[in-house]
Amino acid sequence: MTFQDLTRLAALVFISVTLIVIGDTCGKLLGQRGVDPAFIAFSRFFIGALVILPISGIRLHEIKGLLNWRIILRGALIAGGILSILTALKTEPIANVFGAFFIGPVVAYVLAIFLLGERPTLGRSLLLALGFGGVMLVVRPGFDMSPGIGFALLAGTFYGCFLVATRVVANEARPRLLLLSQLVVGSILLAPLGASIPLPEGSAALYLLILGSALGSASGNYLLVVVNRRAEASLIAPLIYTQLISATAVGLWVFGDAPDPVAMLGLILILLSGTGSLWLRWRSA
Repeated sequence: MTFQDLTRLAALVFISVTLIVIGDTCGKLLGQRGVDPAFIAFSRFFIGALVILPISGIRLHEIKGLLNWRIILRGALIAGGILSILTALKTEPIANVFGAFFIGPVVAYVLAIFLLGERPTLGRSLLLALGFGGVMLVVRPGFDMSPGIGFALLAGTFYGCFLVATRVVANEARPRLLLLSQLVVGSILLAPLGASIPLPEGSAALYLLILGSALGSASGNYLLVVVNRRAEASLIAPLIYTQLISATAVGLWVFGDAPDPVAMLGLILILLSGTGSLWLRWRSA
């Protein structure tokens, strides 16, 4: 892959993760308006499923495959992750939430070694240790750690498990079908909780934020599916760390939330970890 190809790939991934950040920003704004995170999560999955269904190209014989327990488990993991991160965003700055959320790649790396038999490398292990150190600077674990940051860590843990589950089922369904499956499973699992929660007094702005939350997340994830068809997942994964740039910029612009110096150092270390992983992958290629 040439430097020009890598630059184009990085731009597409950055657009994808920025759309996801925009969706989460709408979710945070909804939380500030009194909308329960469970309803935000349910509406995101339900509207996303309605949007993706017409372009999924699903066939009758593929429906049975969606009942595979591993595909259902994968959908449950991402549903838990989305519900957790929306709960965290209700009280915490968006950049700090995403900083804690990036415990996910560390969880995925460890699980892949023990469950999938992947062989660890020294360079990747050191870079993930650097990223983990960055997460700890953002989180600063202790008795005074806020519940919101705890939910962000839980979201990252769910996401790390989701990444491993995705590797397991990657050859069992088409990418668009996997995306549709997680949206449908999330909608079903969250419906008893999310659909039963009454909305605050409605307004045009409220419904626009609900649509923005769902469409931002759905379009960002769909673009990531498209990108994954053009390049290997191991090359794309480090580029996901650019989400921290979007999250910090949006948090400062929309909410006026500037990370404190310690949290900013942690975010920089996490970004360096992702950049280093990308450099190692590019050099080996």
